[in-house]
Amino acid sequence: HMAYNLGKVLGMTEEELNFIHIVGDLHDIGKIGVPDKVLNKAGKLEAEEWELMKKHCDIGYNILSKASTFKDVCRIVRYHHERWDGKGYPEGLKAEEIPFAARILAVCDSIDAMKSDRPYRKCISDEVCRHEISKNQGIMYDSKIAECMLENWEKIVTRLYN
Repeated sequence: HMAYNLGKVLGMTEEELNFIHIVGDLHDIGKIGVPDKVLNKAGKLEAEEWELMKKHCDIGYNILSKASTFKDVCRIVRYHHERWDGKGYPEGLKAEEIPFAARILAVCDSIDAMKSDRPYRKCISDEVCRHEISKNQGIMYDSKIAECMLENWEKIVTRLYN
């Protein structure tokens, strides 16, 4: 819902909004291939566990690529952990190389992770979350997308978590 709301503010068409909503629902489907002991670990992941976790993008891509109706969706699922600075995964894509929908999803996925309770920590306040998005503009996130999110926080984020 967050990606849909952000897409709306960014001026996406109804077709693009439906697409981003589907991608948002399916982006972590690859986690079904990650062992529960890694997904639910209460502490920091070891290097080996982190490598298993990072595979969820390719696992999701492989699952969804089997259906022709998901040919565009699977590409965004694969790239939703790429970073604007090129230090993401699985391919290390950079800036405009990252599909637009994946750049939207990257911001939304990070916010959702911070605003949700995890086995290893409670959810983070809006203030801290906004600070994290702001300080990572142009590093992890497309600056324009992150700025739009920050300027429209109440409309996009607050109503989902309060």
